[in-house]
Amino acid sequence: MSSTRLYGANVNANGIRQHYLRYGGKGQPLVLIPGITSPAITWEFVAERLGRNFDTYVLDVRGRGLSSTGAELDYDTDTCADDVVAFAEALGLEDYILAGHSMGARFALRAVTRGAKGVAKLALIDPPVSGPGRREYPSKLPWYVDSINDCLKGCDLETMRKYCPTWTEEQLLLRAEWLHTCYLDAIIKSFEDFHEVDIHQDFPKVQVPTLLMCAGKGGVIQEEDKEEIKQLLPSVRIETVPGAGHMIPWDDLEGFFQGFGDFLGARP
Repeated sequence: MSSTRLYGANVNANGIRQHYLRYGGKGQPLVLIPGITSPAITWEFVAERLGRNFDTYVLDVRGRGLSSTGAELDYDTDTCADDVVAFAEALGLEDYILAGHSMGARFALRAVTRGAKGVAKLALIDPPVSGPGRREYPSKLPWYVDSINDCLKGCDLETMRKYCPTWTEEQLLLRAEWLHTCYLDAIIKSFEDFHEVDIHQDFPKVQVPTLLMCAGKGGVIQEEDKEEIKQLLPSVRIETVPGAGHMIPWDDLEGFFQGFGDFLGARP
């Protein structure tokens, strides 16, 4: 066990088992919602740093990791956002920072506009801004499906390296170990929602300090997107990590933390 991970646990919230990992245990609470194929454990190298200053909770989104999964569940954006709302309420979190990466940022944003209580700040890390009538998300669905299918059969380091060639051996091994827990129907629905659900409608409803962290590479958020979001939420703070692709902390961990600036109130 890492020096800052306190434990992993489950809570029943929004009618399902939600599994999470907790780090640090002191300071302002921070809830982190990972991306489309990232179980909570894959964010441990980030959460360990956050746990030095914040009481950090990393969630296994439904259909991933050790949270509830299966064909009987819904995986749409609103349902997953409601999971986030219910998770924080079940743990009695107040005055907490809500952060999300990619898909998780879309869920975090939607959670705030669907009545999440106690959110003090919102950090959106390179959320897909695709949607109806907008340009497509840069990644393609077969990349996710093929890699998950490889892991369902049993995936070695070199097979995983084909999908994530710039990652370290440790990161590749961890992804190979856990990717099989990503339920394909959940991944497909989330990917479809990237193109069928427009999150821009949510920005004007946000009433808490908000950071939009953008990757300088990868093309998820472009300059015109930043301008549009700024018009929708004039108070938004926009920071860019110039040398990183969409998986910002994997590409530039120090740049990732620098990208928060003083927004969190403490520099992990």
